[in-house]
Amino acid sequence: MTDTAAQFEIFLVATPGLEAPLGEEARAAGFDAKVVEGGVALMGGWPEVWRANLELRGATRVLARIGSFRAMHLAQLDKRSRKVAWGEFLRPGVPVSVEASCRKSKIYHDGAAAQRVATAIREEFGATVADDAEVRVLARVEDDLVTLSIDTTGESLHKRGHKEAVARAPMRETMAAMFLRQCGYAGTEPVLDPMCGSGTFVVEAAEIATGLKPGRTRSFAFEQLQTFDAGAWAAMKAGTVARPTELRFFGSDRDAGAVRMAGENAARAGVTDLVRFEERPVEDLERPDGPAGLVIVNPPYGARIGHKGPLLLLHRRLGDALKQRFSGWRVGIITADAELAKATGLRFEKPGAPVLHGGIRVTLWQTAPLP
Repeated sequence: MTDTAAQFEIFLVATPGLEAPLGEEARAAGFDAKVVEGGVALMGGWPEVWRANLELRGATRVLARIGSFRAMHLAQLDKRSRKVAWGEFLRPGVPVSVEASCRKSKIYHDGAAAQRVATAIREEFGATVADDAEVRVLARVEDDLVTLSIDTTGESLHKRGHKEAVARAPMRETMAAMFLRQCGYAGTEPVLDPMCGSGTFVVEAAEIATGLKPGRTRSFAFEQLQTFDAGAWAAMKAGTVARPTELRFFGSDRDAGAVRMAGENAARAGVTDLVRFEERPVEDLERPDGPAGLVIVNPPYGARIGHKGPLLLLHRRLGDALKQRFSGWRVGIITADAELAKATGLRFEKPGAPVLHGGIRVTLWQTAPLP
């Protein structure tokens, strides 16, 4: 068993534009984290890798940096890759895949670089190299510096393990969690999504309020590594019991199919008792009983579904319903079109940074508590 206390760099991959809230989340979880290009870096050992995968809602994946060296040409890359102690990380008999990216370096061919590292692993360690292997070794060559990482996550972390049903143009769970954080949501107030689709915002909010860990029901690539300690991992996961809450979380949608899917996803997540989904158009939106909270919504926008005329009307109706019935509630709207946000007639604060969502740049627009 490899020393799990050994320290190395851990890199949390972020959705482009959501690096800052991911850094905040990591620090709040007790990691000594700093925001860097493309994500968040921190130092830790293998238990920190496991915990980051289990607990962090905003990371796309968790990379373990296992080594670095300079290489000016492919022969040098081959020779130095062979000196890496692959047996400390990889498990005999477990296939691996290798990917490479080259930038501003004398080695410029991604495929050739990946092939050299793969050959070194196969010939020095004896591993089977397969494109579809769950364990991925990543080689980044930048300014002639080779950084070797293992993707410890496997399937992207937005796949919590309980959302099987999805509506059109779904919001990824990792993004939803970070937009909730940017809206100041900390699990202490109700949340309502009036165009809930698959229920992502509502389910994420309920999980945050109850302290349920996002990775509690899924498996990870790190379970296939030499460094994995099944007993320590089981003990870490054992602390994921839900804490009670009196809060309730609400979703509505005019599409009956979306409402059904949202309910099924909430059931798989184990939060059915905390959520209420109903079929309802935005103009008929009703304020739930109880304290004010957060309305968060990712409405359709022109680049994604439909045309702009009806969308302007839809946003106007949404804004009217919120202004008339949601005094004291804050609002967060994610959209690719500033004109649509402004069509609500709501008074927004300065919009957030652009975030890449399905190839489209979207922005979070927020209000103070409505008068």
